Amino acid sequence: QLQLVESGGGLVQPGGSLRLSCVASGFTLDYYIIGWFRQAPGKEREGISCISSSGDITNYADSVKGRFTISRDNAENTVYLQMNSLKPDDTANYYCAASRSHITTVKAMCIMPQIATTWGQGTQVTVSS
Repeated sequence: QLQLVESGGGLVQPGGSLRLSCVASGFTLDYYIIGWFRQAPGKEREGISCISSSGDITNYADSVKGRFTISRDNAENTVYLQMNSLKPDDTANYYCAASRSHITTVKAMCIMPQIATTWGQGTQVTVSS
């Protein structure tokens, strides 16, 4: 059974940092583009960062560029999202998702989350003082 599990969310003050992890089980991430998405109450799901299967191509939403960094360790079957300089607007439920790399591109994955075939259950990030 293909599964993605996110962790690392929590409550943090503005300006703080968190690192989210997305661990895959039941399949190897080697052949998958992985994306991080977020959804706040009353808002549409937003693609914030995506990474190619080898890790050499990344894409970021303008809202997080320069603050968030996506990376992956295929040996550990894990993708990370380092989030720095967090703002209250970053408050949302954060999800990771996977799509086979031969059917999409990194940028398309971030723009069209419906491309993803496997989703995690999400981890809540709250930025508040």
